[in-house]
Amino acid sequence: MRVVSLVPSLTEAVAHTAPGLLTGVTDWCTHPADLTAARVGGTKNPDVAAIAALAPDLVIANEEENRAPDLEALRAAGLDVLVTEVRTLEQALAELHRVLVDGCGLARPRWLDAAEAAWAVLPAPSGSPRPAVVPIWRRPWIVLGHDTFAGDLLARLGIRNVYADHAERYPRIPLDELNASGAELVVLPDEPYRFTADDGPEAFPALPAALVDGRLLTWYGPSLAEAARALPSALR
Repeated sequence: MRVVSLVPSLTEAVAHTAPGLLTGVTDWCTHPADLTAARVGGTKNPDVAAIAALAPDLVIANEEENRAPDLEALRAAGLDVLVTEVRTLEQALAELHRVLVDGCGLARPRWLDAAEAAWAVLPAPSGSPRPAVVPIWRRPWIVLGHDTFAGDLLARLGIRNVYADHAERYPRIPLDELNASGAELVVLPDEPYRFTADDGPEAFPALPAALVDGRLLTWYGPSLAEAARALPSALR
């Protein structure tokens, strides 16, 4: 089978399970590091002609990562496109099964069972959730809003996103409003914007900052088991 993945998380999931299936991946697919599949452009600007030329049996996409017009163009080229939706941990686990088992025809991988088990055994958060702001970009400042996968993971770890009820999923919020939001923590992932100890915490002088691995917070795939182990301590 020949598979093109337009989602970095799903690229890693397929490569970890059956690397020989991947014939095309995006320029943003960085895991695993030894990917040899053809590069077919970005998640937002895939090269439809190049993908069609690879003659894949399946193209894997995501409703958030990829644009509807590009997916329609791929379908118009006669390609089978599987579009995932991942906004909660349960959705992530179910969609990974659908991609790997139903889409790619593989046996359910052990790492998927391990990821599900790792989150299932985590104790429920004690006490009141800790209110936090979660920037994912600066210049302008963009934060997690409602209905996001990362927000769902944080909620399971006792962190309440103060913008979880915002009308937008990724709202732009002025910095002074972020600092006046009532948050008791700022969570700074290193992707998509690369926040570091020297770039980010200084904007929130009254808040403790938790610098976290963005892949563990936002990717759904083999990293999920590691995320269940590493994120709780990173958020303390």
